[in-house]
Amino acid sequence: MKRIILLVLMLFLTFSYAQNNTISKINIEGNKRTRTAFLKKLAFVKEGSVLDTTKITSDIRRLKLLPSIANIEYKLESVSNGNHHLTYIVEENFAIIPGLNISTDNNGEFAFRTSVFDFNFLGRNQLIGGFYSRDVFDSYGAFWEAPNLFTRKLGLSVNYQNLVSQEPVFFDNDNDVNYKFENKAFEIKLQYEPNFHNRLELGLNIGSEDYSFLEGNLPTGIPTQLNANKVSIIGEYEYNNINIFYQYKNGFRSLLTYRLVTGSSGENNLLKNFFIGRNDFEYFKRVGVKGNWANRLRLAYASNDDTPFAPFAVDNQLNIRGAGNTIDRGTAAIVINTEYRHTLYEKGWFVLQSNAFIDTGSWRDPGGNLGQLFDGTSVKFYPGLGIRFIHKRIFNAVFRLDYGYGIGEEATNGIVFGIGQYF
Repeated sequence: MKRIILLVLMLFLTFSYAQNNTISKINIEGNKRTRTAFLKKLAFVKEGSVLDTTKITSDIRRLKLLPSIANIEYKLESVSNGNHHLTYIVEENFAIIPGLNISTDNNGEFAFRTSVFDFNFLGRNQLIGGFYSRDVFDSYGAFWEAPNLFTRKLGLSVNYQNLVSQEPVFFDNDNDVNYKFENKAFEIKLQYEPNFHNRLELGLNIGSEDYSFLEGNLPTGIPTQLNANKVSIIGEYEYNNINIFYQYKNGFRSLLTYRLVTGSSGENNLLKNFFIGRNDFEYFKRVGVKGNWANRLRLAYASNDDTPFAPFAVDNQLNIRGAGNTIDRGTAAIVINTEYRHTLYEKGWFVLQSNAFIDTGSWRDPGGNLGQLFDGTSVKFYPGLGIRFIHKRIFNAVFRLDYGYGIGEEATNGIVFGIGQYF
């Protein structure tokens, strides 16, 4: 009997609290381009909800991940009879962003990529834009991504890319051969976000690959021309528990991507069906007031076919700063990037940040065994220094300049310039 009375009393108190502490109105201030209805759609806290500051804090963390939001705070105002007005105070990012990536090495190789993207298209944080790049040959691509197109959890992305580059291909007899590589692909993906910590994507990629021999000592039996049409099932899963405060990050993120090529058809079995999987583990830690320690562990694995056209490359812009533009290939990889970022100067919207880093990794040769990842035969080790120029009110407006210096036999060094943090 006492238990029943206690249960009834607890239910009564909970009901009374819910009745006397509710959010009767939600206001959003400071947003100029981002639509108010869109922000209210994403938030879990609605008008009529029970007042719960933990849920409000959770919504703020979710909204701060949006490209259009630089920062967001809230205030509560008690009106009458336990009703409260909730106001989100938004500091908006400028979200139409030009991009430029440039990289060189001590062999005089030069590559660049320029782009323009709107990360807040229609005021709904949709992405639209394209890029043009030059890496010996011309490439271009166009993208549209609407993560919340259908509901607050379900969206769609579409892109088309025509990628053309000079690709070095490496053989066992140390013959280095250059091919012209052209990849044309159309891709469509469904995006699902059950909550702001988790995101899933599943899609289809239809494309073609062409390799044309350019120069080098071509081994006997290797064709000068390879062509293949491919149909791929692609997917991505992201767990994100990172808290952002302007240029600082704190927390953990895991990003798993995979590609299963199921419909490859061509004239040569060097381009055939295969699997590619990669997982990036990222960890960020605030150090004091002005420091940020950033880490990335990349694990990559693909079908271990004995082919010179292996999927994973050692490259300036991808994994090892200073190494050069596609200097090696493999069918599995372990890469570690660690760096310490320190704010040297901050005034209003401007931040000057220094950077000291170490990029290191190892690769498995096509047809090799996984032990090669750990025996030291393919290790690249590149420490370096960099500088960052940051605009706090423009999304991803981090202008970075890094210099990586290789340690070991046949190591190189070089400058890598780009937009956005390296990871």
